[in-house]
Amino acid sequence: MRGTPTDNSQVQLVMITPQLLATNSPVSLSAAVPDALLSYRPEPYHIGAGDTLYITVWDHPELTSPAGVQQQTAANGRLVRSDGTLFYPYIGAVHVAGMTIEQLRQSITSKLSTFVKDPQVDVNVVGYNSQHVMIQGAFIKTDPQPINAVPLTLWQALGTANINITQANITDLILSRDGHDYHLDLAALNGARSLSRDIYLKDGDRLFLPYNDTREVYLMGEVIRPMAVNFGTSDALTLTQALGRAGGLNPLTASGKQVYVIRGANDLDNAPAKVFQLDARSPAAFTLGDEFRVKPGDVVFVGPAGITRWNRVLSQLLPSASLISSAAYTNYSVSESH
Repeated sequence: MRGTPTDNSQVQLVMITPQLLATNSPVSLSAAVPDALLSYRPEPYHIGAGDTLYITVWDHPELTSPAGVQQQTAANGRLVRSDGTLFYPYIGAVHVAGMTIEQLRQSITSKLSTFVKDPQVDVNVVGYNSQHVMIQGAFIKTDPQPINAVPLTLWQALGTANINITQANITDLILSRDGHDYHLDLAALNGARSLSRDIYLKDGDRLFLPYNDTREVYLMGEVIRPMAVNFGTSDALTLTQALGRAGGLNPLTASGKQVYVIRGANDLDNAPAKVFQLDARSPAAFTLGDEFRVKPGDVVFVGPAGITRWNRVLSQLLPSASLISSAAYTNYSVSESH
């Protein structure tokens, strides 16, 4: 059963100190990217249904360009049918789905040699339509991106899709592959381009970039402008930045000692909320606040001057923080389900 608003068992009070910041440093990028993504290396392109092939048999234009040499290359292309086959003169229906370009070249060469002396065959894919990466969410272009003979990297796909920088939550790109969802912080990846270029995509991958409309921190109490602060597309939002967007502490009414960050107030039945306290009276507080990162759903509360008893502070901030955080969590959950 949930306790009263002044029940200290509901809250774990943590002072924001250099020691706390040292033990909560950001996770290294190599640990943030799953090994399953870093270790994947694309195989040679495998032909599939829907691809269009241009097959050249040197010195035999009737086989290379049946529609006429004056026609566009696509007009002389050969479509791989839905059953994975295509028709080719002399050798009939050939099952090509699953073959690499080199395997198909060798197969056609071998079968044509019965009818053509020493055939010189070349195969090119002129229409890549069988394999795609799905693009969804806060992008300008959400058309499926084709996989072709040149391996497609994550950054190439993002560059083509063009991130909507005013609406995107770039700290939580979701790459879905083989039934697993991998969460990637693009802001962190952007700082190590040599590593990010090694993330290759494959057929069936899905990239979903959430919108940032549910990523807010709530400023309450003795600040100039109580408000909800949106994260935007930045890689992090610090306590100092959040307070700055709200106009800072009210110099007439705020208690510099009572700056709190309430986290986890939406789930008090299962775990106590964490309340981080910053003593803003010290000059060192600016450095500490600038290194302490707030998270979506956090409630920043600045207490008024004159309040000294912790129980009184707790009775003021916890009910409101719980209500706001629960609403934010509900909105985020609904957003994620769609």
